[in-house]
Amino acid sequence: MFTGLIERMGTVVAVEPRGEGLRLEIGAPGWQGDPREGDSVAINGCCLTAALVSDAGFAADVVPETVRRTRLGRLRVGDPVNLERAMRLDQRLGGHLVQGHIDGVGRVVSVRTEGEGRRIAFELQRSPAPYVAEKGSIAIDGVSLTVAACEGARCEVAYIPYTLQSTVAGRYVEGADVHVEVDVVARYVARALHAGLATDRHVAGEES
Repeated sequence: MFTGLIERMGTVVAVEPRGEGLRLEIGAPGWQGDPREGDSVAINGCCLTAALVSDAGFAADVVPETVRRTRLGRLRVGDPVNLERAMRLDQRLGGHLVQGHIDGVGRVVSVRTEGEGRRIAFELQRSPAPYVAEKGSIAIDGVSLTVAACEGARCEVAYIPYTLQSTVAGRYVEGADVHVEVDVVARYVARALHAGLATDRHVAGEES
């Protein structure tokens, strides 16, 4: 489990294909309290396991399922990535509960300056879109954010200067793909309501 508060940015230093999967090597020198082998680390919001750790960074294996469902397979040497270690139970939850399970890939459709920050609009895939609500929480590339506006499959986020400087969001341009994870609470509430409605319809059918 993560908070969506990015600890630092790293850099892709190697991408090694391994069958239908791959191994990513991430440069993160000087990361205070850097991960140990076996620790969970979110790379652009996707939860992976640190398989090898050194003073220069760490390596993580990406299985074929993750390659198919995320954009990690499109990363290239030199690309910046958002990094966050799994949260501890004794720390403050400054963002929101983020699982590191990517619901879909969204696309940047507009970037405009708003005051000292930027307002960025995303087009979401059909599957996560119903779980996104105005003023609700969303994780974009692992960053905990508040939805400023939402209509259909499109949502907008107002980024403050700190987030633009400290995460990959500062490099977003129109057409860029991003990882999307919806609020886990919204997902399970919707699932429970759907199951309840289905049960009600089934009972009503039996009674009729």
